[in-house]
Amino acid sequence: MAKKAPRRTAERILEVTLDLFNRFGEPNVSTTLISSELNISPGNLYYHYPAKEELVTALYNRYEAALDELLEAAPGVHDVEDAWFFMHTLFELVWQYRFLYRDLNDLLSKNRKLETHIKDALLHKTTAFRTLLDSLEHDGALAITVSEREATATHMVVMLTWWLSYEYVRNPRHALEPESAQASLLRGAKSVLGLLLPYATAEHKEHLNALLSAY
Repeated sequence: MAKKAPRRTAERILEVTLDLFNRFGEPNVSTTLISSELNISPGNLYYHYPAKEELVTALYNRYEAALDELLEAAPGVHDVEDAWFFMHTLFELVWQYRFLYRDLNDLLSKNRKLETHIKDALLHKTTAFRTLLDSLEHDGALAITVSEREATATHMVVMLTWWLSYEYVRNPRHALEPESAQASLLRGAKSVLGLLLPYATAEHKEHLNALLSAY
């Protein structure tokens, strides 16, 4: 039987780095710690990623590709059930790369390459939420004006982007631990979807309230 090809070292480095960044926070993880966790020499790590900044950038590129693919599904959101699934999936991605959200200000101060990308991501999120609201309005789930749509899309982006910071402030010792993930994601998804309640039409408001109460 043919042996499985070993995973490429560069891939393993990113996987382990993401786990360490998520567990301890990017500022608290050194390249020495990453090398030790991987049981490789610092030289081997530097061969693939000559600086810690390049690890951050590589992980952000992965996150951005996954985010872009997910946001492309926004036009397919036609009812509150779709919106719930879409929002929960977004929060799962946020959790998967939670160090980016928890350490965002620090990362931006040290990694200038991220500045443009982060701004582009915010714009893409806003456009996607605007499209989602348009789709829900078109299909009768919402009754929302253009100005209300613009404000709501912005509020949704702000809440999505900084939700984990809010969770961290509420409970610094445990909020970002794996065992807290499901509860944190649900609270975030419910809070963002709750922004739609004032604009939901009667039938869909009842359904949305039922979804928010069920979790």
